[in-house]
Amino acid sequence: MMAFLEWVCCVVVLLSVASLRGCMGGGDGVPIQLNDDVLGLIVFKSDLQDPSSYLASWNEDDDSPCSWKYIHCNPVSGRVSEVSLDGLGITGRIGRGLEKLQHLKVLSLSRNNFSGSISPQLALSSGLERLNLSHNSLSGSIPISLVNMSSCRFLDLSENSFSGPLPDNLFQDCLSFRHLSFARNMLEGPIPSTLSRCSSLNNLNLSNNRFSGVPDFASGIWSLKRLRALDLSNNKLSGSVPEGISALHNLKELLLQGNHFSGTLPADVGLCTHLRRLDFGDNYFAGALPDSLQRLNSLTLFRVSNNMLTGDFPAWIGNMSSLEYIDFSSNAFTGSLPSSIGVLKSLNHLSLSDNKFSGNIPMSLVYCTELSVVQLRGNSFDGSIPESLFDLGLEEVDFSYNGLGGSIPHGSSRLFQSLHRMDLSMNNLTGRIPAELGLFSNLRYLNLSWNNLQSTVPPEIGFFQNLTVLDLRNSGLYGSIPGDICDSGSLGILQLDGNALMGSIPEEIGNCTSLYLLSISHNNLSGSIPKSISKLWKLKILKLELNELSGEIPQELGRLENLLAVNISYNRLVGRLPDGGIFQTLDESSLQGNLGICSPLLKGPCTMNVPKPLVLDPNAYKNQMGGDHKQRNRFPRSTEGGHDHSFLSVSAIVAISAAISIAFGVIVITLLNVSARRRLTFVDNALESTCSSSSRSGSPPTGKLILFDSSSPPPDWIGNPESLLSKSCEIGEGVFGTVYKASLGAQGLRMVAIKKLVTSNTIQYPEDFDREVKILGKAKHPNLIELKGYFWTPQTQLLVSEYAANGSLQAKLHERLPSVPPLSWAIRFKILLGTAKGLAHLHHSFRPPIIHYNIKPSNILLDENHNPKISDFGLAMLLTKLGKHIISNRFQSALGYVAPELACQSLRVNEKCDVYGFGVMILELVTGRRPVEYGEDNVVILSDHVRVSLEQGNVLDCVDPSMSEYPEDEVLPVLKLALVCTTQIPSSRPSMAEVVQILQVIQTPVPQRMGIY
Repeated sequence: MMAFLEWVCCVVVLLSVASLRGCMGGGDGVPIQLNDDVLGLIVFKSDLQDPSSYLASWNEDDDSPCSWKYIHCNPVSGRVSEVSLDGLGITGRIGRGLEKLQHLKVLSLSRNNFSGSISPQLALSSGLERLNLSHNSLSGSIPISLVNMSSCRFLDLSENSFSGPLPDNLFQDCLSFRHLSFARNMLEGPIPSTLSRCSSLNNLNLSNNRFSGVPDFASGIWSLKRLRALDLSNNKLSGSVPEGISALHNLKELLLQGNHFSGTLPADVGLCTHLRRLDFGDNYFAGALPDSLQRLNSLTLFRVSNNMLTGDFPAWIGNMSSLEYIDFSSNAFTGSLPSSIGVLKSLNHLSLSDNKFSGNIPMSLVYCTELSVVQLRGNSFDGSIPESLFDLGLEEVDFSYNGLGGSIPHGSSRLFQSLHRMDLSMNNLTGRIPAELGLFSNLRYLNLSWNNLQSTVPPEIGFFQNLTVLDLRNSGLYGSIPGDICDSGSLGILQLDGNALMGSIPEEIGNCTSLYLLSISHNNLSGSIPKSISKLWKLKILKLELNELSGEIPQELGRLENLLAVNISYNRLVGRLPDGGIFQTLDESSLQGNLGICSPLLKGPCTMNVPKPLVLDPNAYKNQMGGDHKQRNRFPRSTEGGHDHSFLSVSAIVAISAAISIAFGVIVITLLNVSARRRLTFVDNALESTCSSSSRSGSPPTGKLILFDSSSPPPDWIGNPESLLSKSCEIGEGVFGTVYKASLGAQGLRMVAIKKLVTSNTIQYPEDFDREVKILGKAKHPNLIELKGYFWTPQTQLLVSEYAANGSLQAKLHERLPSVPPLSWAIRFKILLGTAKGLAHLHHSFRPPIIHYNIKPSNILLDENHNPKISDFGLAMLLTKLGKHIISNRFQSALGYVAPELACQSLRVNEKCDVYGFGVMILELVTGRRPVEYGEDNVVILSDHVRVSLEQGNVLDCVDPSMSEYPEDEVLPVLKLALVCTTQIPSSRPSMAEVVQILQVIQTPVPQRMGIY
């Protein structure tokens, strides 16, 4: 209301100015009505912030705006015909001043930061032909007046925050539209039936929203016969896609990926002979590919990945002669690849991973001379790799998890220049590693693990200038580790485990200054640990277990502050551990099996290389350490009778100190538990009364509250948000901040959760924060906690989100009171499936995908019906300016859930790190145990424990005993799925879309179901 009154006042003032100027200058022949354009644009500008002064030329004293920047006028009438302000960084609202521009033909305001809702009363020029408001922050519902414009041909409202359902009469008068895009908003509900009235549409894009239900294809969309591009991708649409698409004779793009469509593919799709892009991926389509597809000889992109399609690879694929991109991955296709695939001369990308293909890789594939990416992972291909294939300009080769034999082809100079990624792991390859691999100067990822190469590590590996990952585990390697293996300086991950390597670790290992993961366990390496490892300041993980290493651990390794995990067990090491870093907190499993490491966790002798026994000469230890440790390491003396008495041994002192520390810790924890239990009742009672209303005392900070649902009334605490951040309202605390319970609305009837981000004073620019949070606000799914808005000041950032009444899965699983019944198997499975769907939505519905990075039970909240809702998604990317200590805390708080590659923060990670955390969570739900459990004498890693039990045939003994009944035919495959998700190799883990499909198959058993695993 205030904004409207301000607008009225502005109009009155400007009308007065215009009238006065008209009276004074009426004799010069300039018609007064020209000032309508000046008036409208000045009123429009008054609602804007123009930080770069692009609109400085807009002067209310001018008689005409035709000389203003970004304004175009009709040369005949002299009236404004076009306003184009694209990409000027302007903020503000779209006001009604634009209504004065009655001759406007084009209005383009894209790629700015316009916000707020658009008034339903906004009446733009009836002659408007082009309206582009894309890439802004507009919210609320889409006004009918914007669509029902009889002359408009182009309407683009994409990349905003429009929400809510579309009224069914929205497209009542859209006959003139040629281009219509509502993509990447938060629209929901069914697609209006009146869409069929837009009979002149050439391009329709409703992608990346939340549209649901069964679209009216037969009498609705298929009736838009002028369509050239149809994009309904990444919504929640369901049902089948019926025949009738052949009526769209001009169709060039059909994109339906990322929905819930099922049934068979439309049999007549091949009759749309002009199709160039066809994407049915990420749905639930089944059955075989329609034969009509072979008519699509103009098709360049053909994607059907992540469905349940069956049948053989089509022999008629050669008829689709223009194909450049094929993706059939993650289906159930069978049979061998036909030789006709070699006819596809333009083919650039071929992905057939995770199917049931068998036989040889066809030799004819080498005739696809434009081939750049070949992905055949997870099939049953056998035979050898065609040598001529490595003469092509390939950029990515993934033949992992097959049965390929023979040797690795040598490759040509063309391959040396182009290849970026090669994964031949989990095959039966033999022979030496070709020295020519060292010529692959652009290679970044090389994985030859789990083969039987029987080769040495070629020193030419050191020639790789860009190699970041080298994985040669369990490949039958022998000989020594080349000293120049890290000459390039770019290597981030080096894994040589499980071979027969001998000799010492080369001192040149210190040249690997980019290493995050060094794993050379399960070999026959001898000699001492080189001091040069202390130069690897980025190192996160160091695995040296099960070798023949001897001597003391270099004290210099204590300088490696970034180390998160170290394992030196089962060697011949002696002496004390380094003082700094992680070494003083290592558990027994990381140290055991050595000759004489000094640690209270080990029962063996403590052996130190000192000149005299420490029990006789305390200064010897001092001299070994240097002056900095003089007082700390001096042993106490007794002077009774003027004689020195014998001293306690180091082991005894350490043991006594450890016992005292443990006893003290037990007492403290006991007292804290008692105190916490006494507070529970008080806090629970206080929350409902105290947090449902907020105090208005204190000085209100200058801040900005944004609620994505514009219909929500402002909450009581908007005047003083700090008033709700009290202990009485606190309901949780995590790495990213503290969570409070509060009410939304004047009556306090709607509860929300408020997270106060821990990163005060790190986010200084509200525009950046606003943009990133609104991206998270678009991530809406039944299994995601809905982000409702935010409050921002330079000192305080609050996120307003949905409140989950049933608490966290962590509390239900591990903090359950004896009087509360345990979760049943049905509820546990429901939580697993819902969480998987939520993660799949984050991974597959956004580009780039939203990766959670921190999947664990405390971040899975439950509503009143035990439906899971994932919280804290996207915060790891939102808070990119987190301090180093906060990042470290994130990994420590997720002990046992962190995927190995996630610890290497500067390496490129993908969605598979979430899959790892989800796999650990499966194990927790099924077993009722924590991912890491510490006993008196050992540490139990849950995934290892379950894997061993599975191998020994007694895995059902791991099931949570509190579940009295459970179906073994569901529990067993779920456990197997968990172990697949927690494999150490990221590429070996399934995608979350695959996990959803597998869980749905487990829930509804079908014949031969177990063959999936």
